[in-house]
Amino acid sequence: MTSLQEWRQKGGMHDWHDYRIFVIDSAQHDAAAAQKPVLVLIHGYPTSSWDFSPMWADLCRTFRVVAMDMLGFGFSSKPHRHHYHIAEQADLVEFVLASAGVTQCHLFAHDYGDTVAQELLARDLDHTPSRYLSVALLNGGLFPETHRARPIQRWMAGPLGPVLALFASRGRLLSSFSAVFGEHTKPDAPTLEAVWQLISEHDGLRVLGPLLTYIAERRQHRARWVQALTSARMPLALINGSADPVSGAHMVARFREVVGTQHFIRELPGIGHYPQLEAIADVLAAYQVFTQGCGVTG
Repeated sequence: MTSLQEWRQKGGMHDWHDYRIFVIDSAQHDAAAAQKPVLVLIHGYPTSSWDFSPMWADLCRTFRVVAMDMLGFGFSSKPHRHHYHIAEQADLVEFVLASAGVTQCHLFAHDYGDTVAQELLARDLDHTPSRYLSVALLNGGLFPETHRARPIQRWMAGPLGPVLALFASRGRLLSSFSAVFGEHTKPDAPTLEAVWQLISEHDGLRVLGPLLTYIAERRQHRARWVQALTSARMPLALINGSADPVSGAHMVARFREVVGTQHFIRELPGIGHYPQLEAIADVLAAYQVFTQGCGVTG
């Protein structure tokens, strides 16, 4: 497992509007990466790009890999008097791509990042040619009707959420985090400590509630974001932990109903909400099969 200090050293801070954004780009440390296809990683709530660190080295063998901590997450700025919304996070991803000189790329997203990816795909429907060569999605709330928010998320999403979050204990937050993992793939102590540090960075407890506006946004923009999947012009993959109580097997069933069965779908029995931390080899193997089917070789 890559430590947070090591992860921080791999990346750097970029100015975006009045904020500082943590960005990591494998091309900064590998000149040969510039000749590889670009893969962009988009993380979930409430952590950061570090969630993909166990897969980083393997992905870099095939891709130039770019990731960022979105606004309000990880090492990036966490303004607490701020209205967070998915469109702004999509703007941030587009800024990072433009800054890196990337015009086309593959996307690999998780959780909150899935919704950001859906917004990017919705914008892409009006763009010719498509910016995105393939899109892979890990567990996330692709459909608001199948998203089963945790109790702690429901009360933090309410009007008193910002105040209540300040008094949330380390134990309660990490217990809720562990509860979405598979029965036999629970996070170990170093992982839990890293998650706590990522949440706590820059007084991050203050923004846990405001960031949850994405739950209401998923309902508000359901038609737009579901159409982004049903009208996607590139190969889609869904790699999903079936034991996830939030977006597990029930969400995959809905994906088949709404989006179709023509896409790459890989279900991981016994795995929870964080496949990239719980079943690293299985996720990498599934993703390799998917990308090889898209013509990507490494």
